[in-house]
Parts: sequence; C-alpha cells; structure tokens
Amino acid sequence: MGDRKHRRRKSVQRAVTPNTLPGTLCIESGAAPPAIRIMAYSSQDYVETTVQEVAEIRPILEQWPVVWVDIEGFGDGATLRALGALFDMHALALEDVVHVHQRPKAELYGERVFFITRMAQLREELETEQVSFFLDRHFVLTFQQGAPGDSFDRVRRHIRANAGMLRTSGADYLCYSLIDAVIDQMFPVLEQLGDRLEELESEALSRPSLDTVSRVHAIKGQLLSLRRIVWPMREALQTVLRDTASVFTADTRVYLRDCHDNLLQIVDLVETYRELAAGLTDLYLSSSSNRMNEVMKVLTIIATIFMPLSFLASLYGMNFDPDASLWNMPELRSHWGYPALLAFMTLIAGGMVLSFWRNGWFRPTLPPMENRDTRDPHDDAL
Repeated sequence: MGDRKHRRRKSVQRAVTPNTLPGTLCIESGAAPPAIRIMAYSSQDYVETTVQEVAEIRPILEQWPVVWVDIEGFGDGATLRALGALFDMHALALEDVVHVHQRPKAELYGERVFFITRMAQLREELETEQVSFFLDRHFVLTFQQGAPGDSFDRVRRHIRANAGMLRTSGADYLCYSLIDAVIDQMFPVLEQLGDRLEELESEALSRPSLDTVSRVHAIKGQLLSLRRIVWPMREALQTVLRDTASVFTADTRVYLRDCHDNLLQIVDLVETYRELAAGLTDLYLSSSSNRMNEVMKVLTIIATIFMPLSFLASLYGMNFDPDASLWNMPELRSHWGYPALLAFMTLIAGGMVLSFWRNGWFRPTLPPMENRDTRDPHDDAL
C-alpha cells in the first residue's frame, strides 16, 4: 500500500513552485541538454542535419519551404528561450513545453497551433513521454523529453524517400503526420496489453495465484494511464477541427478527422480492456473458489467411501472374546471371515464409486480450457 501511495504522489508532482510568475521556465533537475535535429524539404530535395546553436536555424528557415525542428531534452533554459524568441513562441506555450506533466491539449495562438500529447511505449512497463508540437505555416517544432526512441521514424523515412504526400504538402500535413504517428503507436501497445490479458485469463482459470492478481492490477494501471492520454487528445483534436482560422488547411482537416476516428477506436479498446481487466479479478476469485470446491469434493468422496469401511474395521477391531459367549463376535472363528470382510468392504467401496460416477460427482465444474473461447471480439479491430 505504501508503494502505491508513493507512485500516486509521484504521478501528480509538478516542476512549478507555487506563486511562480506565468511564463517562467522551471527546468527539472537531471533533464537532458537539448539536442536539435532539423529536416527541411521541398518537392525536389531535402536536407537533414543537427545544429549546436539556435542561430544556425535561421538560414535553413529562409532557404526551405517546410522545416521540421525536433528538440530532444529540456536541460538548458537559455537554448529554449532562444528557440522561443526565434520562432516567436508564446511564453505560456514555452512554459508548458518544459512542464512535462501536462494534460494533452491544444492551444490556438492566432493561426498558429500549439498541441501537447504523450507518446506511449510498452516494454516491461508502460512508458509515456510528453511531446509538444508548435505549428506555423512553414515550420513545425516538436519538443521531446529526451527518452530513447520515438514514434517519428516512419515520417523521417517518408521524407527521405519522398514517399506519400509529405514532400509535396505544407507544414500542416507534416504536423498531421507526426500526430498520426503518435496515435498509431498506441495500437501495438494495446495489442500487447490485450495479449497479456488473454494470458492472464487462461492463467486465472487454470493456475490462479496471487501473482496473477498483481499482474492484473498492473495492467489496470497501465490502461488507466492510456485513458488519461486518449480522452484529452480527443478533445484537443476536436478543438483544432472546430477552429477554421488555424493553419490547418481544409485538405489536411480531412486527415485530422481520420486521426480523431482512430482515437475513438482507441478509446473503445481501452474501455473494453479495462472492463476485461476488472473482470479478471472476479474470475480469479471464482476460479480459486472453484478449485477449492474441487479439492473439497475429492476429499468428501474419499471420506464418504471410507466411512462405512472405517465402521466395519472398527467394529471387528473390538477386543471381544468369542470363547466367553456365543454372541461375542462369532465371525472371528470363521475360516473365511477375513476374506469375506475384505470382499464386502471392496463391494461397498466399488458400489459407492459407481454411484458417485453416475451422479456426476467426478465431472469438473469448469469445462476444459481448449473448449472455452477466450478471444476478445474487439481483437479484430486491431
């Protein structure tokens, strides 16, 4: 319980101290220094480079029609302020960039769009990273925390290979492609969580343990984290789609609506898997109770079979002397008394086993696992 409370406190901590002036950049301790990577392109050519100084970006902006500036790491406030000044970013937007516990949202600054979301990756645990987009007519800025790996490799490959519509479209289509890559990354994450839930369901039915419950609760927490991402993202996309004055053209809005539809599908899958995870705890309790009932049934059958046998054994184990009286267990003098008693006891035990079998006592309560359909009908949507 103490660890769970600690994790909850950690998930809501903020880098901003109370009464801080708006627009103040509060850099988290241990943040990686900014690494600036640029991809600029036209329909005929492209350039990909990294720069050390913010001043090196200006000639690229003047030369190329579409420029993508990808910044990883927020460890240097001076570099971030220089970027904000170069691209005329609002102070509140730059403040939200470095506060990496933001709720996904969209802000409109005239024609410019500022969009915050989170990338999700599933390794041993679910890992999320805040990504901020700042869009103008000729450039897109993306700010990442600096964690290894991102969702944008597909977009980079398309720019290099001049595949699709990227090189012939504007910065708004580039921004759509980046947002779409973040959303698409959630589908394999959900697919892996669905596979884990299916394994846990089989485990809860066949060999339930306390570790099963612990893993189910871990997945429930991961699904809750995804829910906290996709619901605000849906609202943020709705904000962009409703505002016709933003830099997104009518043609690009069609693709953004497709992103919105994908988010609705993700929301549906998240809610479905959350219900399945919630039901797995009840399934574990039911399966454990059923297994206990099976054990008790076997023990009851054994005890019931041995009850008459124990009675006969105890009866003929009494120390009566047949010489003292005719009624003092005369069977002890019989030549076939002992074999007759064993045969009688065997007949009783066999008759009881046969009766129990005919009444269905030896049938398992649950059907075999191979006859149970545990496949989630929503898996086809993935």
